[in-house]
Amino acid sequence: MILIYIIILLFSGGLLAWLFSKINNAASRWISLVFLTAAFVLAIILWLSSSDLFSISNGQKWITEARFQWIPQFGISLHFGADGLSILLILLTLFLGIISVLTSWKGITKSVGFYHFNLMWILAGITGVFTALDLFLFYSFWEVMLIPMYFLIGIWGHENRVYASFKFFLFTQASGLLMFIAILALYFIHAHNTGEYTFDYTALLGTQLSSAAGMWIMLGFLTAFIVKLPAVPFHNWLPDAHTEAPTAGSVILAGLLLKTGAYGILRFVIPFFPEASRTFAPAAIILGVAGILYGAKLAFAQTDFKRLVAYTSVSHMGFVLLGAFAFNELAMQGVVMQMLTHGISTGALFILVGAIQDRIHTRDLDRLGGLWDQIPKMGGIGLLFAMASLGLPSLGNFIAEFLILAGSFQYTVFWTIIASLGLVASTLYSLRILQKVFFGEKVEEWKISDFDSREILIMGSLVIAIVWIGIYPGSFLKTSQQTVKEILNQTKNPASIEVYRYPDHDNKNKFVEIKTPAGLK
Repeated sequence: MILIYIIILLFSGGLLAWLFSKINNAASRWISLVFLTAAFVLAIILWLSSSDLFSISNGQKWITEARFQWIPQFGISLHFGADGLSILLILLTLFLGIISVLTSWKGITKSVGFYHFNLMWILAGITGVFTALDLFLFYSFWEVMLIPMYFLIGIWGHENRVYASFKFFLFTQASGLLMFIAILALYFIHAHNTGEYTFDYTALLGTQLSSAAGMWIMLGFLTAFIVKLPAVPFHNWLPDAHTEAPTAGSVILAGLLLKTGAYGILRFVIPFFPEASRTFAPAAIILGVAGILYGAKLAFAQTDFKRLVAYTSVSHMGFVLLGAFAFNELAMQGVVMQMLTHGISTGALFILVGAIQDRIHTRDLDRLGGLWDQIPKMGGIGLLFAMASLGLPSLGNFIAEFLILAGSFQYTVFWTIIASLGLVASTLYSLRILQKVFFGEKVEEWKISDFDSREILIMGSLVIAIVWIGIYPGSFLKTSQQTVKEILNQTKNPASIEVYRYPDHDNKNKFVEIKTPAGLK
């Protein structure tokens, strides 16, 4: 029940924050913070109490699981479960949720209750995506996190917020509908094969599909996930959404919503469609490498500080595609680490951008420069997270990208070498941030204050997290190891299929291939 308690805390916290805003805006902030902290404590308890279950020798798939009937006549249930991958992403969600509330403490003054309602419901939807084991329930949570983010950008965003919110909604909603069609196709094919109508994850996992059907249904799922990731050329919505969103909205977009796309690839695309995934892998890797290089190039070319950070996400998420479709443990463990470290480091950079914009009301890099003397705390923390973004050893991003490149090298040497150029490109845009904002010539004389105690608490927490992952990654790698091995086992033995070849009666020079479950001839 602990997963359900966490989701209930998020939903109810959002409702109470909205209701109590009529009494006092401060009540909305405190309610959101208290409920998020309570949920985070529950997640930590689950993580620590289940640490002995993360060993691959244990063989237990779900660390915790809960299931209740919902619409039994259609095979729909309230089925939740968490393995090592889910637990890590739940921890990231709640941690960045707390950071987002603290970041919004002074900056949000309009419709404070409704703001925190949307913020909490986005986090509830994301948590549901990471824990739902019924595909109808998964899609429901996928939609739950979409609408509040639309409002968050459209109401509390910057100048072009309406345009950016519509663009975000159209891209994600259209791709989500393709996924829903793919879910229905899988549902009916499974029913045709077995006579059982169900949306249950475990039951659908072994659905027998022809090569053509598997490819088309896989593409339906994959489209939704790579749009959310986002992968080139489906990335166009991201820079506008990031640029116009409030600071907390950018933190959640970069740190969490993008991770739902990566999670979907690991949880659904590869295990459900191992044969189609291997067929599509070369194209996916090319898309990933293109994203790494193209995103880095566009990041370097930006003059808007926030837009620059937004394009770094396109580059970093390209590593996710590269690692996920390399089909080995090193690369896939790197993908999990990239999901965690990118959320922390890029979230911190967006908070830095927001702090500067709140103080001097500009993000134009051509107007900044020479700010280190006035804001050394901000500069030092900016330096650390710029170094994290370029992959400096002892920081978490280095671990993630090193594992991805080491694993993908075993699958494709050429594309791994090309992808490694992204590390050089990330050095260029990271150093450009430091040069344009904190060093270089003073273009204008700004009067700007440094981080206050609340902001030091926020950034200090993020610093501890990124350094912890960089110095002691084993605590996180152990957690996700079993899940990664199970995903890879699915690709090595796709649903235990055997292929038999029989002579064609009409043409004796041809053979008919029949695929059946192993042992059923």
